[in-house]
Amino acid sequence: MSVSVLFHFAFDPASRAARLALGEAKVAFEENAVKPWEPDCPVATLNPSGMTPVLQTTANSRVLTVCEQTAILGWLEDRTKDAFLMPSDPFERAETRRLVSWFDRRFTDEVDAVLLHERMEKPLLRLGPPEARALRAGREALKHHLVMMEALLGERDWLAGRRMSQADIVAAAHLSVLDYFSEIGWANYPALKTWYMKLKSRPCFRTLLSDRFPGVAPAGHYTDLDF
Repeated sequence: MSVSVLFHFAFDPASRAARLALGEAKVAFEENAVKPWEPDCPVATLNPSGMTPVLQTTANSRVLTVCEQTAILGWLEDRTKDAFLMPSDPFERAETRRLVSWFDRRFTDEVDAVLLHERMEKPLLRLGPPEARALRAGREALKHHLVMMEALLGERDWLAGRRMSQADIVAAAHLSVLDYFSEIGWANYPALKTWYMKLKSRPCFRTLLSDRFPGVAPAGHYTDLDF
């Protein structure tokens, strides 16, 4: 295998984080868009958990299968002697890990598991229309997290400190999916909006902006770099 292949689902935040990080690292890769919920999904034979993303690449003439967001981001760090998306400063490294865990756990459980279930998973799995009560709960939880991010970015250039890190990549991956479904009122979070526009303008973000979810048009500003 001469070219790396990323098996991913376009609206999975972890898959988006992998795509952003690979693009930022300038690693050439082919995209293999999959549907993890289908029984014949190739990811089921590559990753015991059946979860996306999965990267297949070569290392020392051997095929390497790197499963899921944490391993892929770690593999990218291991490729270079210099800090890539994990800062060299000990405080910022610790803060990066804290923020990535926040999104992997609390944000996923309180926001994605509710809003993306109602807006995305239900249509895909034909589970019926969104429930108003669940949408309200998910949106209230989202506001809480956005307020915390706004506070951090009011004091810092990037989420973890002075330079872009894994925390920014992972956070942007989550927010970009929610933004597609018009779930973020950016006007209420000016520092967060400025941060997101900086990330959105980076070349690695371009492929995400071309993603389309069947039957749902993106928010009107979704592809605008300065909105």
